[in-house]
Amino acid sequence: MTASTPPSTALERAAGTGPDAPPLRIAVVGHTNVGKTSLLRTLTRRVDFGEVSDRPGTTRHVEQVDLRIDGTPVVRFHDTPGLEDAVTLLAHVSQLPGDSRPARIRAFLQGPEAQAAFEQEAKVLRLLLDADAAFLVIDTREPVLPKYCDEVELLGACARPVLPVLNFIAHGASREPQWRAMLSDAGLHAVVRFDAAAPFTGAERDLYHDLGTLLPARREALRAVAAHLLAEAAARHAGACHAVAGTLVSCAALQRVVPTAQLADPQRRAAEVEALRATLQEEVRGNTAALLRLYGFRPGDAAESPLPQLEGLEGMDLFNPELLRQAGLRLGQGAAVGAVLGAAADLAVGGLSLGAGALLGGTLGGALAQGLGPLGRRLAGRLRGQQALTVEDALLYVLAERQLALVRALEARGHGAVGTAAVDTATAALSPERSDALRAAVQATRVARAHPEWRPTGARRAVVSSARDEAVDRVAAHLVQAAGRVANGPPTLF
Repeated sequence: MTASTPPSTALERAAGTGPDAPPLRIAVVGHTNVGKTSLLRTLTRRVDFGEVSDRPGTTRHVEQVDLRIDGTPVVRFHDTPGLEDAVTLLAHVSQLPGDSRPARIRAFLQGPEAQAAFEQEAKVLRLLLDADAAFLVIDTREPVLPKYCDEVELLGACARPVLPVLNFIAHGASREPQWRAMLSDAGLHAVVRFDAAAPFTGAERDLYHDLGTLLPARREALRAVAAHLLAEAAARHAGACHAVAGTLVSCAALQRVVPTAQLADPQRRAAEVEALRATLQEEVRGNTAALLRLYGFRPGDAAESPLPQLEGLEGMDLFNPELLRQAGLRLGQGAAVGAVLGAAADLAVGGLSLGAGALLGGTLGGALAQGLGPLGRRLAGRLRGQQALTVEDALLYVLAERQLALVRALEARGHGAVGTAAVDTATAALSPERSDALRAAVQATRVARAHPEWRPTGARRAVVSSARDEAVDRVAAHLVQAAGRVANGPPTLF
């Protein structure tokens, strides 16, 4: 947390309890297949919790998952089976003896029907009677049918605070106004909009704020939970920028020294270029995996995987000459020389075609054009016997853009989402300030060109040094500025 009081202390003081106090218990209820498990995956950042599927009735038993702060469970969510026949059950409960609605619910739970025809509904109602509150998850794509009205009335009979959570609100078929009208008629005026697959900035904060309104004795504790989640989100964002910075420094340190005569041979030259390509792609894959772990996603899950592939990143040709040319222009004329001087590279290595010369210019151009005097002297000096293939600034710029695009996609994606993640790689959205910061980040990697030992090779680990750490920190600081506002706001929780 950003405040001086530790989160656990703030929670204890707010709730008036000690460290052994039970967590707040929230029953997550709703009709079958409305996204209850998806919501819990997103709220707890637990992509492995429960099962997410389009099949109805996937959750058959009550499952629980804790939201922890400093290792202590502060909120315990209970994922419940879907309510399947609220219409018949409500009619049955209304005929039972009891001087109140909760009394009639308890009479139902003690009867034989709770073990037979209404076994699933009994699990939900039994848990709700013991919970502090409930999240009623609603699929707003569904029409407001009478059975949903009966579900709301049945849940209300348990006399526990119920907070409706409107899911799938970003879908084109959402019927949010109709649902809001029905809930208002039922006396449920506090409603939270939370799309479990693509939550928007502030949705999670609003959820805990509104829950605190329904539970005034827990209001300060829930504010502390929201503040802690905000601090965690900011830490993840900073960690992601630091991971990208480490990859950029490793790529800048990469050198592949090759005899010039070998580059003149088409087959050997192609092999060297492919080897450099493979090395860079390995770096990108490693950093992508690290970012997925940081945000709680898994790259190799089964069909329900949130990220079975990274749309917009997988298979991308980082050596595309036009891509490098555009990046070089954004960096400035000095850095763009390597990407646009394919013809010069073609003459230098002898016999390389113009297209391939532009390709090689994108990798070798940095070594030819960056920081060592006029182009003519640089070409002459570099071609005396050996050539060091290195990664030029334009390619580092492209890598930084793509990895920051992935960070944005992960920060805007719920852990209950199914399908591919669309990664926005468009550069037009970059403000001048963010573009300047991204250029500064790339420029800060140049010190690594004199330190090939800063990049691991095979089984050898990168040399750990304070100088490398300082370089990564400088690059990361610029990347934080380049990342700018995340999901239309500062680095924040959903």
